[in-house]
Amino acid sequence: MSLSSAPKHVQLAVDLIQLLEENQIEPEVVLKALEIIGSDYQHKLEKSKNTKE
Repeated sequence: MSLSSAPKHVQLAVDLIQLLEENQIEPEVVLKALEIIGSDYQHKLEKSKNTKE
């Protein structure tokens, strides 16, 4: 399967990994940042669901 036919979340993950690796970001820093990002987007998702109800 080519990346162009992969699901959007897989394409985004590959792009983010490439960006982080090119900038030589330490794995610990990446994981801490992803925790913050995950929390932020979880709140956005919950807010979005609540406004649709």
